Amino acid sequence: MDERIPVHPNPAIETVVVPRSSDIGGLEVRRALPSAQRRMVGPFVFLDQMGPALLRAGSGLDVRPHPHIGLATVTYLFDGEILHRDSLGTVRTIRPGAVNWMTAGSGIVHSERTPAQSRGVDNPLAGIQMWVALPKPLEETAPAFVHHPAGDLPVAEGEGKRVRLIAGDMYGLRSPVSTLSPMFYADAALDPGARLDLPAEHEERAVYIAAGRVKVAGDGFDAGRLLVFRPGDAIVLTAIEASRVLLLGGEPLDGPRRMWWNFVSSSQDRIEQAKEDWRAGRFTPVPDEGESIPLPETPPPPVRYP
Repeated sequence: MDERIPVHPNPAIETVVVPRSSDIGGLEVRRALPSAQRRMVGPFVFLDQMGPALLRAGSGLDVRPHPHIGLATVTYLFDGEILHRDSLGTVRTIRPGAVNWMTAGSGIVHSERTPAQSRGVDNPLAGIQMWVALPKPLEETAPAFVHHPAGDLPVAEGEGKRVRLIAGDMYGLRSPVSTLSPMFYADAALDPGARLDLPAEHEERAVYIAAGRVKVAGDGFDAGRLLVFRPGDAIVLTAIEASRVLLLGGEPLDGPRRMWWNFVSSSQDRIEQAKEDWRAGRFTPVPDEGESIPLPETPPPPVRYP
């Protein structure tokens, strides 16, 4: 752990991240990773909570085509729908409880929009987008896209809780989503008073409180907080009110990563090449998309993991 990061007074918690807000294509998001408090958890290097928001009739989400390398994007919705298009020719609408897993690898371009047929009415939208950094030997793997509908993902329920496993192994469940490194990712809905144990088999573990309020080791935490836990400790979440939390983590990455805009890599030279390739139009475009997001002139400072 970086000694410059303050230790949380709760003995069960390594740090608490308070997300910052930003706008993506007409939708406000809260970004918990990366942050000054924590750059990553296991292979997860990016966490955005989208909404909850109501997109008014005649408008919608419009994230124009943009590139990625060295990572997988994982999109999961609580409400609404998003139309995904990518440079592989994929066209897929994602709906609540389903998962889009897009492996960028050596390079992919995609857009995310409200479907045209839905723009005539008000549309709710809420969900989570994660980025998972790829292991070094697979950073340049061929790009790929996989969609799993909600019915494919295993669910455990009882005692006031319902847990849908998005990726990895947990609570005796195994997700059909193929991953490239050891990890877990789950969506848990908790009734007031429900208790949820967080298994300790992975070294790095966190909980993002998407809605409600939960208690850990005597302290209460509101929605919009990422709680990062110490390795090996027994962790029990108790819902103070009806709550929804995301459980995530895994094994530490196999070395540092750098992040610049939408690019993640263990090599700064590779990121520089990706920047030049996007500027020069060398990425494969998304079919039926006539626009794109230009390379930022003044992006945020480069981020290095860990």
